[in-house]
Amino acid sequence: MIAGLPDRNFWRGRRVLLTGHTGFKGAWLLFWLEAMGARVTGCSLAPEQPEALFSQLHAPERLASEIVDIRNPKELSSLVARTEPEVVFHLAAQSLVRRGYSEPHATFETNVSGTNNLLQALAEVKSARALVVTTTDKVYRNCDDGRPFVETDPLGGHDPYSASKAACEMVVDGWRSRLADQGCATATARAGNVIGGGDWAEDRLIPDAIRAWSSGQVLQVRRPDATRPWQHVLEPLRGYLILAERLASGKDTAPAFNFGPRSESASVRKVLSLAAAQFEDVQTEFAETPEGPAEAHALALDPSLAETALGVRSLWDLYQTVALTAGWYRGFLDGRPARDLCEADCSAYLDAVRRASMAGIR
Repeated sequence: MIAGLPDRNFWRGRRVLLTGHTGFKGAWLLFWLEAMGARVTGCSLAPEQPEALFSQLHAPERLASEIVDIRNPKELSSLVARTEPEVVFHLAAQSLVRRGYSEPHATFETNVSGTNNLLQALAEVKSARALVVTTTDKVYRNCDDGRPFVETDPLGGHDPYSASKAACEMVVDGWRSRLADQGCATATARAGNVIGGGDWAEDRLIPDAIRAWSSGQVLQVRRPDATRPWQHVLEPLRGYLILAERLASGKDTAPAFNFGPRSESASVRKVLSLAAAQFEDVQTEFAETPEGPAEAHALALDPSLAETALGVRSLWDLYQTVALTAGWYRGFLDGRPARDLCEADCSAYLDAVRRASMAGIR
């Protein structure tokens, strides 16, 4: 086994429940888990976009028994009882800040009540040995000073999405000891802003840019100088997998982990300038003053705990991350299959982990 890589022997044949498997991060995680031989059951709503990554990677029949709304406790409990998962990744969520403003009730219902429904179902079935609940870098009480958050910082949220994810953390904390008594160790994973090929959600920077640039439209950017801890989607997913292995091993671990880049957060303007290099004759207009509902100006994470406790650190810098992301979309628009593009990125990332391991860096 190579240090810093998920253990294929652990995942081969493992019964895994993955909520949110039709979303961007969920589709990538499903792809990785199945490549390692895990027996994965999904639990999610149907993809919103016809070009969704899940739909590109899996036959429609895959959805037949896995479209379950986590807000429906009866259907969710039935799925968990039927599959008896050993490891659970909870990614299902309403994950868009601006949609949180327009649909606050649905956001709280999905992110808070939905999480509670899942933990209730797991407590009833008692098969799980590890539970990783993903939240966000936006769970922290943010005063916009740019200081990197550590896991012990106070939680908060000034918008429905952020507040719902902070509340989700409280729900997990309330169930933690009950699940532990039944042999299931639990941790939350707070990832920075994730980019990568195959994300087509609305109101996200890269997907909005690709849609505008590929159709010859001008990309309108409302907060060009906002800074975020950008990382390629494979970076936190590696952390989630290794965290789940640690939880299942019965070893003591922290209740929450940050997953983000070691480098400083970068501005929206910087990310777009790097992405535009993969396209021709793109047009972008930056607003002089912030537009739209309030959002944090500065976000940064301190991922030191994941490095020391799990041996996981980010490997791709901002330039590599954006180049690979934009290159994925360029290839897809040019007709390359999504599966080939994902396999290429996974291969490149695993090679990077192996090289880092040989150099003594995990």
